Amino acid sequence: MDNQPCPCGSVRSFGECCGPALAGTPPLTAEALMRSRYTAFVREDAEYLFETWHPGTRPTELTIDHDVRWRGLTILDTVGGSPDDRKGTVEFRAAWREGSSSGVLHERSRFVKQSARWWYLDGILDPPGPPSGRGT
Repeated sequence: MDNQPCPCGSVRSFGECCGPALAGTPPLTAEALMRSRYTAFVREDAEYLFETWHPGTRPTELTIDHDVRWRGLTILDTVGGSPDDRKGTVEFRAAWREGSSSGVLHERSRFVKQSARWWYLDGILDPPGPPSGRGT
């Protein structure tokens, strides 16, 4: 799996892209965290999603809908979020499929850097996405 293309759509392999983040190495940018969270949704890694969600805004528990299949990620815009920033915003579209239904989740996610690592803070959906695939 490490040599396979990364699910986040970068040109790098999983082992060079999101693999280290999912294995415990904090991403250096807000966009890298967002990409790794998308990959965690693809891989149904609820623990990673929970652990990278800011403690002040994350839900008490997180459940993955195993019927939703994530089909592709497109980054539309990134504001801030570099290794030297404290805040960042990443706008993206993530295609999904659930049974015979499909659609695109369009979100503008906010990230904050605290304790020397990036955290997913929250996001604004436009329009609301799949039934239970929110919080990328």
